[in-house]
Amino acid sequence: MKRLLVILEKEFRQVFRNPAILRMVLVMPVVQLLVFPFAANYEVKNVLLSVVDHDHSSYSQKFISKITGSGYFKLTDFSPSYNKAMEAVESDKADLIIEIPAGFEKNLVKENKGSMLIAVNAVNGTKANLGGAYAANIIRDFNSEIQMQWIRFPKFNAQPTIEVTSSNWYNPTMNYKFFMVPGILVTLLTMIGSFMAALNIVHEKEVGTIEQINVSPITKVQFILGKLIPFWIMGLVTLTLGLLVSWLFYNIIPVGSIALIYVFGMVFLFTLLGVGLLASTYAETQTQATFVSFFVMMLFMLLGGLYTPIESMPEWAKWITKINPVAYFIEVMRMVVLKGSGFADVKLQFFSVLGLGIVFNSWAVINYRKRS
Repeated sequence: MKRLLVILEKEFRQVFRNPAILRMVLVMPVVQLLVFPFAANYEVKNVLLSVVDHDHSSYSQKFISKITGSGYFKLTDFSPSYNKAMEAVESDKADLIIEIPAGFEKNLVKENKGSMLIAVNAVNGTKANLGGAYAANIIRDFNSEIQMQWIRFPKFNAQPTIEVTSSNWYNPTMNYKFFMVPGILVTLLTMIGSFMAALNIVHEKEVGTIEQINVSPITKVQFILGKLIPFWIMGLVTLTLGLLVSWLFYNIIPVGSIALIYVFGMVFLFTLLGVGLLASTYAETQTQATFVSFFVMMLFMLLGGLYTPIESMPEWAKWITKINPVAYFIEVMRMVVLKGSGFADVKLQFFSVLGLGIVFNSWAVINYRKRS
């Protein structure tokens, strides 16, 4: 125990002597958590709209007013033909074309049906999908409003309609920040933990102090623990700062137990630091460790379910997420913060991450060899 305390004292002295590490732990997460939620979101607004109205009727005007007043679309082009509207798309003046055919109101009144064309610029797939979905929803709402008007007039013989209302559980206002901030906090812990741990042992090799450690009576387990514990504590400090920023700036107060978040965070950092220490035992230079850590970090974050739901991934990617601690922690953070889940609800994720941590840290201890 005395040897371990000596290593910990050495590591903490190195940390406090290096202001870059302190800025990385204390300042960088706060700044990123204040900026990222406003830039990384699922909301698509100001979709540039081009309208081709061949009908020029009261119904077509009502529909155009409805779609432009929704707040999602910005009418930038009013073309006389579809080909002219396509020129606006090709010149990046429009993202979506809505063409209303001639006789739209006549068909709607006499035949009780109408049609219109929606053409979406799919260069930006996300914007195209969401813009098309927004337009389709507005069309359905417009159709429902017309049917409700016709019910008042029996001569139209309108069919009875069923009104559907919905409620959003756990996030009633559908505030995307409540959904994104917990996930972004996990990615910040991933960036800090993986980079700092990966560069730790390699730094000892480059400055030459690893030779002094190798000839000392310090065991491999003591050495790995001495490298892991300081950054584990700093990771918990980062988690605390992130929760404070979430509360003060986004009014996000976990519905579930904060203690559960910390317990899971401890296991997560234990696993993540084990991955970084394992990479550092293989690398000989800080450049090598940086590239390996960056590769692993990007793999973990892109397959973590923050931006793409895991259920929508192909089968091979779903299998990779089973050994991805980031995916487990993002899911748990959202469950605890928004849903108020308890340990019984997240025990599968907890023991999965704990098992991964034991594997990675044991591998790091076995792979580290004391040699002069």
